[in-house]
Amino acid sequence: MDSRQIAEKRADAKIEFQENLYKYLIVNVIIAIICLLFLQSFWLLLFILFFGGFGVLDKFFKAYSIKNHREEMIKRELSKIGE
Repeated sequence: MDSRQIAEKRADAKIEFQENLYKYLIVNVIIAIICLLFLQSFWLLLFILFFGGFGVLDKFFKAYSIKNHREEMIKRELSKIGE
């Protein structure tokens, strides 16, 4: 893979994470309003916040993973060696 493809892949992952985060926030605000107005309880909201958060965390770790840093470190080391 060349540098452009790697950069595109990282940018796509970050955009996907941001979109997922916005959707998560919007849905939870709507559910919070419903819980406040109709249920007078936040158990449903807490349940969705907790389990829905796993999907957001998954996208976060894919977008900002340690693999990206590892690849950069490998490239730096290879340039120091002279390859």
